Amino acid sequence: MRITKLAAIALLFLAAVACSGIEVRHGDTDSFAAGNFRYYKWRSEPLHNTTGSNDNIYLIDPILRREVDTGLAAKGFGLDPGRAQFSVDYLSAVGLRMGVASQDASNIDPVPRATPNRQVNQAMVDNANALAGVQETSNIALQFNNVADNKEVWRVVITKIVENTNRVDQQRLERNLQRGIRQALRPLPDAR
Repeated sequence: MRITKLAAIALLFLAAVACSGIEVRHGDTDSFAAGNFRYYKWRSEPLHNTTGSNDNIYLIDPILRREVDTGLAAKGFGLDPGRAQFSVDYLSAVGLRMGVASQDASNIDPVPRATPNRQVNQAMVDNANALAGVQETSNIALQFNNVADNKEVWRVVITKIVENTNRVDQQRLERNLQRGIRQALRPLPDAR
């Protein structure tokens, strides 16, 4: 009984993580691994909100830097601008993505027609219509450059569909950034 309960909890946890809605696209790590890097620096200084702006970048910047620093430290990399062998930079941008209609809603056509012997699951059709529209995404690209020649050695892009553009939940933003950065740094080799 106890093992069944633990297995159910583990499956529930894995399902929740898998459904986080965060997409991570990794670049090839061969160039990074060949560099035998140990130390890094940030390419740019932290952002300071001197004008009291409500722009999300001022919320994202300190969280992102903290999470990247923590993730790289866990892999054995040291933040040392004086001995840095690679630099870390990021770009944050809003994007738009077209949704994709579900195959179960393939009978939705601007030209009405009859489809005999077809039972349509209305919930699937409604979901397909809701997801088929334009969706706003929040995108963060992390880029690692070799300090010696300023050439890119690795990059990763993190994308999350924005659910409510008018209301920013700082705790949710922080959780999503933590999860995204963790996923992003996972394939990166450890320091040697």
